[in-house]
Amino acid sequence: MAHLHFTQQLSRFLDVPTVEVAAPRLRAALESAFVQQPRLRGYVLDEQGALRPNVLIFIDGARCRERRELDDVLRPDSQVYILQALSGG
Repeated sequence: MAHLHFTQQLSRFLDVPTVEVAAPRLRAALESAFVQQPRLRGYVLDEQGALRPNVLIFIDGARCRERRELDDVLRPDSQVYILQALSGG
């Protein structure tokens, strides 16, 4: 099963443990995580379902290819890291 790891920044707002999912693509994996924690969707995706500008996703060490479709292929043992980019001065 693929493992989704959410940044500790999100843990300030909601419970975001590592989620194990059996999903062939990134979008399906995220949707599975949102079923377990519905409020998480608004922190990760915008109103059109695309990745928010301040969110980065890495799959097995490589940045996800596409921010709107989120159709990157996952292996059964993929490690997916969902991070909020930090900004400010």
